[in-house]
Amino acid sequence: MTLGFSASDFRLIGICLAAAIATFLTVEAFHPGDVVPFVIAAIALGLLATLVGRSVEALGDQLGAGATGVVQSALGNLPELFVAIFALRAGLTEVVQAAIVGSILANVLMVLGLAFIVGGLKNGTQKFGTDAAKRIALMLLLSVAALLIPALTAALHTPAAGHETALSRVVAVALLVLFALSLPAALRRTGGSSGGSSGGETAGAADAEGEGEAPAWPLPVAIGMLAATAVAAAFVSDWFVTALQPAIHTLHISEAFAGLVIVAIAGNAVENVVGIQLAARNKTDYALSVILQSPVQIAQVLAPVLVLIAPVLGAGAFTLVLPPLLIAALVLSVIVTIVVVLDGESNWYEGACLVGLYAVIAAAFWWG
Repeated sequence: MTLGFSASDFRLIGICLAAAIATFLTVEAFHPGDVVPFVIAAIALGLLATLVGRSVEALGDQLGAGATGVVQSALGNLPELFVAIFALRAGLTEVVQAAIVGSILANVLMVLGLAFIVGGLKNGTQKFGTDAAKRIALMLLLSVAALLIPALTAALHTPAAGHETALSRVVAVALLVLFALSLPAALRRTGGSSGGSSGGETAGAADAEGEGEAPAWPLPVAIGMLAATAVAAAFVSDWFVTALQPAIHTLHISEAFAGLVIVAIAGNAVENVVGIQLAARNKTDYALSVILQSPVQIAQVLAPVLVLIAPVLGAGAFTLVLPPLLIAALVLSVIVTIVVVLDGESNWYEGACLVGLYAVIAAAFWWG
């Protein structure tokens, strides 16, 4: 059995290996400064996330747009999950809360906006299946609504105030159940659309167009690469968190900004790269699924898992009681995104508006 790696595959694997070794040396061995290890660790984390994306692409030849988005988002969020776990163990609860919200914002505003800009400038107005867009938008809106309940009970001093830990665990279980119930529809290969071209036709065209572009890796090689990348991401995530605290103090940035922007962007490298590339190739259904499935999984899987496993990690209780500004930013961003995608069309100006809103929100957290 041949590995099926192309020259670019070997280059990416070599670069990832070199970046992981450099991260270990700078963080654990040499300590050359407070910022350099953090920058190298962030680059290594992004490269590993890109390699995860390449591995999933190798598995995606026979998957539809929805299934590809689910699988790629799940595995692409592995580095982010590891970062959150190690940050919780280090006592950086504020960073983790901001990173959860920041990951959602980065995808629904920055990454989706950049995809619309690149795709719009290259291909003009782009269309995508409205059925899938409506389903993902509904999941995102319901997830955000559920995440807000613990914070509202505390802020409004309801009888549930003081029981935020138990309420957060109830919300976590409910979100995990909702995600499980959504999988059959998300994994379905075809689907109708009311937006001019059917989702099934679009997905089928994307499949046909993408067959020659996906890496020709045998199934065992793709699975093995995913496993190896996940292990490497776990180590690099630990080093990333180790380098994060001194970098925050050296750069004089707040934990909220570090989580909302820096950690979120580093942990979403797969969606940053893959989603924009798919939009540039005019594979709009794939691009929308990859980009928006990630925040849905963060809200319905990653955040609930952290709530449930925090005591096991020795990190104490981790609740979903978010600061008011994070709540406001989350609600506004999701509403704006839903308004933009529900018509089944996108253009570069809509993308510019989304990126502009992300920049404004990020600036609001610079001071904390």
